[in-house]
Amino acid sequence: MEVIQLWQNGAPNENGLTGEETQLENGRIGNITKPAITVYHPEKPNGIVIIMCPGGGYFRLAPNHEGFDMNKWFTSLGVTYAVLKYRMPNGHPEVPVSDAEQAIRIFRQHAAEWKINPNRIGIMGASAGGHLASTISTQPSSKDVQPDFQILLYPVISYLNSLHSSLLGENPSEELRIKYSSELQVTENTAPAFIAVSSNDNLVLNCISYYLTLIENNVSATLHIYPTGGHGWGYNDDFYYKREWTQELEKWLRTFQ
Repeated sequence: MEVIQLWQNGAPNENGLTGEETQLENGRIGNITKPAITVYHPEKPNGIVIIMCPGGGYFRLAPNHEGFDMNKWFTSLGVTYAVLKYRMPNGHPEVPVSDAEQAIRIFRQHAAEWKINPNRIGIMGASAGGHLASTISTQPSSKDVQPDFQILLYPVISYLNSLHSSLLGENPSEELRIKYSSELQVTENTAPAFIAVSSNDNLVLNCISYYLTLIENNVSATLHIYPTGGHGWGYNDDFYYKREWTQELEKWLRTFQ
């Protein structure tokens, strides 16, 4: 395991937050000002990379069950796995996006050293982290930071009806709400997707429209809807369908080897 700071010479943008990082309940983190990736290297790398973006409503992170707890499982599959500690937007949506893109950039720069395939780098996210993953999958700022696949667990997808959010701030314009509604930003170049959600999770069922738009644009995608579970299950053992989603994801990842 190694921890790498994303911006050795300072980040290219600011979110207006200052002070020290705060430790919150159940291992959650707030007020992140020093973004980083925690990288876990498998004994026998298969070339695949997964960068996980934990959720937390874009005002904090839940890096344990939506991050660190998955490292042994992924590395046992040969996957080089990383957990992204990204900065909160605080009304500046470009801030977490730039952190996620920088994480992809770092992996491509270290491809030979870490024995990874620079064309097998995926972005993964849960809840708000799923929105971040879908954003850079649909709207990468350049080809060198475009992920090769996306894995979304109960992702927030749309901000069309948002009048206030930690991501967009107070009373965002319609143009901004459209820009950060991923179901409206899909193109034929969007990364292939694995999506998992519970049918009783009313917060994020708009991921179904995202899936349909992917299919309409001839983007390879798979959607798994489980009958119960609600929101925020991550890698928790008490999620009844943990075995199902992990087995399905493991099979899906084999298509990238």
